[in-house]
Amino acid sequence: MKRIKKVQAGNTATPFRSGVNSMCRTSQNSSGLYAHIPFCKSKCAYCNFYSEPVSLHDTNRLVQALLKELSQADTRLVRTIYIGGGSPSCLPLSELEELVKAIRSKCPNFVEFTIECNPGQVNPEMLELLYNLGVNRISIGAQSFDDNELKCLGRIHNSKAIETAMYQARQVGFKNISLDLIFAICGSTLQKWQESLDHAIALNPEHISAYSLTIEPETPLGKAIEEGKFSAIDESTDRAMYEQTIDVLTKAGYEHYEISNFAKPGYECQHNIGYWQNRPYIGIGPAAASSTGTCRMQNFSDIKTYVNAIESGQSCVEESILISDIERICETAVLNLRTIYGIDIEEFKQFTGQNPCLLFEEPIRIHCEQGLLNIENNRIFLTAKALPIADYVLCDFASL
Repeated sequence: MKRIKKVQAGNTATPFRSGVNSMCRTSQNSSGLYAHIPFCKSKCAYCNFYSEPVSLHDTNRLVQALLKELSQADTRLVRTIYIGGGSPSCLPLSELEELVKAIRSKCPNFVEFTIECNPGQVNPEMLELLYNLGVNRISIGAQSFDDNELKCLGRIHNSKAIETAMYQARQVGFKNISLDLIFAICGSTLQKWQESLDHAIALNPEHISAYSLTIEPETPLGKAIEEGKFSAIDESTDRAMYEQTIDVLTKAGYEHYEISNFAKPGYECQHNIGYWQNRPYIGIGPAAASSTGTCRMQNFSDIKTYVNAIESGQSCVEESILISDIERICETAVLNLRTIYGIDIEEFKQFTGQNPCLLFEEPIRIHCEQGLLNIENNRIFLTAKALPIADYVLCDFASL
């Protein structure tokens, strides 16, 4: 499953827009497919997601295992597709083509097909192939437009490579491009972050994701900070950068439709919206997760173990967890509240069989009195005041 990072700080000055109806709501009878490519040319210093150096593996063997797992999946309801990693763009072009063709054939009714690409790994030939195969959305892992910050993160590209990748994607015809950005990078300042935002806006992507850097202790960057080689950004600067993000991007015409995500009207990421609506999803590949709504499954987080299981006709699922009705209801509430749309009361009733106003009566009352929640137009949603402490609010919906 595509992991959705949490922003650690919020904006108390700029309103979190809650009256917008442009966000497309996927059908309740739909699901998403996520394919995990656990390869990177080199591991980023901050990354805690499962991936391994591509040079150490037989990529074709992994792709064939993915195709076999895909062939066994029930994809009739799949409407959104996302190939992520790792770095799908480090696959040999012939293997990436084979995978995309197989997914297209297995999921012919998709409305959105996204592939993650790292700047410096894409080229016109790859982008043209993907475009001609029907991929209609590219997500570029820019992270920063400051070359020193990119070095701190362990990225192998520079800022010029981001501009080149954007230009090449436009040249072949892509009309839906997302940029991933990270703020609160060690050594960063409000001015440096402003410059990254300005660069991103100048490239005119349809979508921007902006995440606060999460320091994981077991990563190279986490260890470097512990050893005093880098200093983590303080909480107040982190918050100021997030406030700056909201202010700058909304003024530039981007809708703040989820805590960490901004889009031009009509270009919200439909695949991630499926997660926030708690719809079923299918995950294929090592470490990928799937959910039926009543059961969550996690594949082996090891390439060799995963491939051996697939090739021997065994299950590649390492863990299955039953989801109780109460857990599903609470998960739905928490995920819904991450978005600009919040909880649609009538849809929530239809989806869960419960009235959220009655089920969560006490936390709703308390947080409304505190100015952290609002109920309007048959919706329950976070206010601007709630964003800096969103986890504090959401945790009260996480269990009953």
